[in-house]
Amino acid sequence: MKLKREFYLGDTLEISKKLIGKMLVHKTPEGITKGMIVEAESYIGPFDKAAHSYNNRKSERTKVQYKEGGYAYIYLIYGMYCCFNIVTSTKGNPECVLIRALEPIEGIELMKKRRKTDDVKKLTSGPGKLCDAMGINRGLYGCDLCGDELYLEDYRDDLEIETSKRINVQYSEEANDYPWRFTAKDNKFISVKIKKIKQ
Repeated sequence: MKLKREFYLGDTLEISKKLIGKMLVHKTPEGITKGMIVEAESYIGPFDKAAHSYNNRKSERTKVQYKEGGYAYIYLIYGMYCCFNIVTSTKGNPECVLIRALEPIEGIELMKKRRKTDDVKKLTSGPGKLCDAMGINRGLYGCDLCGDELYLEDYRDDLEIETSKRINVQYSEEANDYPWRFTAKDNKFISVKIKKIKQ
């Protein structure tokens, strides 16, 4: 079942946890690809120094974050890799969740073709990799995730979730230590293995 708008309008940290086990679906002329979310990070703009919208900074890049939840926020890193984020919370609150890794479920041959590798573990085990494998690019910036092209479905709710610090945000001072990264325990597609935080 496709996730409805209401799913994206709640507390961003809670949404991040609930995203683990959900299915990301992308329908393209080449075919359909699906992957189960196994790693996600929260970014809460107003007070989060790691967020692009920290201190309510509004720009052409971050403007979609100010919409209500359920839209795609996609940006480029290192001048070559796309990162896919899900806008969360209510209108005017710039919050989002970065999807860092998926477990490939459907369309794996198409993913291999896009990634130019036969190694399944290398298809979606990182934010740039999963965008390549799923055919997600900046042309999908602002895409309504309640539509029929790029969207999420219910899939599994039985995964044990671990909590840790976010990846590569050392520049963000105290925000570097926020325990806002959520992963499916022992999943082989997680991007980086780091020490979990005890709950």
